[in-house]
Amino acid sequence: MAVLGNPDMLTRKIKLCHINAHITCRLCEGYLIDATTVTECLHTFCRSCLVKYLEENNTCPTCRIVIHQSHPLQYIGHDRTMQDIVYKLVPGLQEAEIKKQRDFYQKLGMEVPGDIKGELCNMKTLLDQRNGDAKSEDTAHKEAGEEKPEEDNDYHRSDEQVSICLECNSSKLRGLKRKWIRCSAQATVLHLKKFIAKKLNLTSFNELDILCNEEILGKDHTLKFVVVTRWRFKKSPLLLHYRPKMDLL
Repeated sequence: MAVLGNPDMLTRKIKLCHINAHITCRLCEGYLIDATTVTECLHTFCRSCLVKYLEENNTCPTCRIVIHQSHPLQYIGHDRTMQDIVYKLVPGLQEAEIKKQRDFYQKLGMEVPGDIKGELCNMKTLLDQRNGDAKSEDTAHKEAGEEKPEEDNDYHRSDEQVSICLECNSSKLRGLKRKWIRCSAQATVLHLKKFIAKKLNLTSFNELDILCNEEILGKDHTLKFVVVTRWRFKKSPLLLHYRPKMDLL
């Protein structure tokens, strides 16, 4: 049951079944996980469900509007607000999803990404607080084997990291002096465009296209999404190319 309203005002209880239609994925009929919205019509789905669907289709699963004739994946984006709403309305959903991801990586014998570890630590702290057994912040960090971070200087260092090689494949632009970078997996293609534009002293990052496997990447794609969908089972680093936009050539 969801409780809506300002805590300082009269609240109204609504049964979850009454709003399920607004927080479930039409493709898998489960609660939204990694909520992703089609920018053309604003319908939302689980990212994995939508990406799999768009491998064979170029229309929205709900309204059938054409997203893009040839590159529909460039016109979808992570909907963080919707995902936060779903996690707050459905008890235990976020904890269960994080544990599933942790178990998945451990089953494959891979190191659990830093962002999942961080979420698990946060969940443990919250549960301890609810039970009245909250420990001091120093003790919690010591048990997690982590040094206490300085909040103002974190810069997403605890996130899962991605190693990238940025190559220029156009004679109209110069190459970067340092083409090897490492950054958060939550960074987006737009962040890379701004980074490259600044390094090359371009007037606007909109002058650039970034490609992986000769396919133009959407500006809202996270690097984690690019790795999973276009660099799966390939060795690090992730190889990306940049060039002037086609309409500028």
